[in-house]
Amino acid sequence: MLSPEFAADPYSAYAAFREQAPLFYHEVMQSYVLSRYVDVERTFKDPVFTTANYDWQLEPVHGKTILQLSGREHSVRRALVAPAFRGSELQEKFLPVIEKNSAELIDRFRAAGSADLVTQFANRFPVGVIVDMLGLDKADHDRFQRWYTSIIAFLGNLSGDEQVTADGLRTKEEFAAYMIPVVRARRDALGDDLLSTLVSAEIDGETMSDEDVKAFCSLLLAAGGETTDKAIASMFALLLQHPEQLEAVRADRSLIAPAFAETLRFRPPVHMIMRQPAEDVEIAGGVIPAGSTVTALIGSANRDPERYKNPDAFDIFRDDLTASSAFSAAADHLAFALGRHFCVGALLAKSEVEVAANQLLDAFPDLRFADGFVPVEKGVFTRGPAELRVAFTPA
Repeated sequence: MLSPEFAADPYSAYAAFREQAPLFYHEVMQSYVLSRYVDVERTFKDPVFTTANYDWQLEPVHGKTILQLSGREHSVRRALVAPAFRGSELQEKFLPVIEKNSAELIDRFRAAGSADLVTQFANRFPVGVIVDMLGLDKADHDRFQRWYTSIIAFLGNLSGDEQVTADGLRTKEEFAAYMIPVVRARRDALGDDLLSTLVSAEIDGETMSDEDVKAFCSLLLAAGGETTDKAIASMFALLLQHPEQLEAVRADRSLIAPAFAETLRFRPPVHMIMRQPAEDVEIAGGVIPAGSTVTALIGSANRDPERYKNPDAFDIFRDDLTASSAFSAAADHLAFALGRHFCVGALLAKSEVEVAANQLLDAFPDLRFADGFVPVEKGVFTRGPAELRVAFTPA
């Protein structure tokens, strides 16, 4: 799993795992690996699989986050942050922020006739949205971009590269030094932004500490940036590779949501999530000891032929994936996880992708791959096109 061959094509390896070794122990990662849909789904839904692994996986770079919490502590923290990511608050307060960020990026290259949609759009768009949602200084965007890149490298450092670890730990200190004073200042002068919502939110007399807010912002920057970034790039790469589906989406924009849902199934941005069982667990024909690390392979589960018909085909019209529930805890793909730790930002991601897709399709009616360009996926922990070179009539 840490070989160049796996990185080049994990999907054929996933098929072998599902068929021959649905549970195995990976010595280098020191982790039990699960690959079938039914087993990965269980790791997300069954309370015996805890998020205690985040104590060493996430806390060193983020601080203690909502992902590590359980029981009432988790439910209260989630209730404090969740309203900003759904319903009227998302639509009324933050949709204009999303639309503005997308339009500004498109305006930078719409007259050029060509672009790399990864470096010029997808990499920058979700981070810009988060910076604006939090009410932070847009002039610091490049600094946030660097921090986000460093955090993601730390989280995906499966081989234990010491330099990547050191960069991630330094980023935590730099981000805290930047963010804590901003959090304190915002408490004294609330505004109409997400950071103000976080510092003032209260349930049953409980509020978030400065450290809680900082850790959540760090998590939001990494999780909200990396996933949406790769999802947008993957969706457009796949649509451009399937011109008949692209034309269907261009003609009927209500198909953007099914196209996004199918992208999340077919090429999820996050290919693996770790869990830690609180007790010995019988699963996939074996036993995982209590306290072990479990790697749940989302990228494999979403291609399981026991769950999906013709799973290695990209098909936005498939009838075994429900777009209407694809961005809720009732989703029948696993890209956002499931259960009590279902991604709190799923609807934000949906809004970002819908805005980006609509604006890109409106701006570039003849969007196509640049001559000779073939998209290549990169990454193991997170995965998406390394670049996406396109051509179009300059506007």
